[in-house]
Amino acid sequence: MLDELAGRRVALRHRIAPEDAPGPGLTDAVGELEPDGPDAVVVHTRSGPVHVRRDAVVAVREVPPAPARRASRAAVDRLERVRATAWPAPVVEELGGWLLRAAGGWTRRANSALALGDPGMPVERALERVREFAGRHGIVPVVQAPVDAPWSNRVIEGGWMRDEGPGTCSVLVTRAASDAPAPRWPATPGPDWWAAQGEPEPAPGAPAWAVLTGASAGVLRPGEQSRATSTDPVEVGFGTLADADGTPVASVRAAVVDEHVYVSRLWVVPAARRGGLASRLTGQALAWGAAHGARHGMLDVADDNTAALALYRGTGWTDHHRYHYLVPPEPA
Repeated sequence: MLDELAGRRVALRHRIAPEDAPGPGLTDAVGELEPDGPDAVVVHTRSGPVHVRRDAVVAVREVPPAPARRASRAAVDRLERVRATAWPAPVVEELGGWLLRAAGGWTRRANSALALGDPGMPVERALERVREFAGRHGIVPVVQAPVDAPWSNRVIEGGWMRDEGPGTCSVLVTRAASDAPAPRWPATPGPDWWAAQGEPEPAPGAPAWAVLTGASAGVLRPGEQSRATSTDPVEVGFGTLADADGTPVASVRAAVVDEHVYVSRLWVVPAARRGGLASRLTGQALAWGAAHGARHGMLDVADDNTAALALYRGTGWTDHHRYHYLVPPEPA
């Protein structure tokens, strides 16, 4: 019965004292159930993992998913730092609780200032530093911040505006596990991967190459209070699917950071869509991540991409938080 409920949310009653001890000696754990070797299981509750010997289990039943709750500010900030590490810019400068990033203009994520904490100076001066940094690296000044977060609001109060171009994006999370076997993916994107992306393959050393392969310098190491930087590469894998003729038609990138697998660059050529390739690649990415130590999956989707949001939410992904980009006002 326990193994049949693996991966599901359960209420598990178990003994915490010998059967002949005074008092009830029982307690309940509610959360996602996983095997923990041949003699135990673990229930991932909201307050942390609970390890239970199998012979101490009194009863177990499946329960409905937990109601959605708003992620704490600390949880949002942590996940944003994990995302920044999983999508590393070649140039990174810390500005207090802000992270200034440049990647030759390749992707908005890697060419924006991530505002999560106190920059250590008045916001007006911090925004000037963002402009100066952008000017030095030939990119457009942009701030990325979680929606309705304190520093997002401060930037808006400083006169910057929401960028209507990329719009607002949702960050979704799920459990890093899949029924699909873990694929063996290369650590660099090959010609087939780029062909499925519909982009020309850049030269090694180009900003796109550095971001994708995690070979960037100054990558933020999540979880360190000092916000120290590290040149350790991010562990990445690149998956590609081909049609019956061998033509690459879908591809994805996966990166493992701090027990999270970040799924990105998922693309299916228009002619091959609605054939289940996106779900197949996503499942493979989660399986690949789990095989490389990830317990959680994460990805982000533009809020106006309703088809993708419906796909992910329908396959167990849940909303964690939203972020947007802020730009300076146009000169009068």
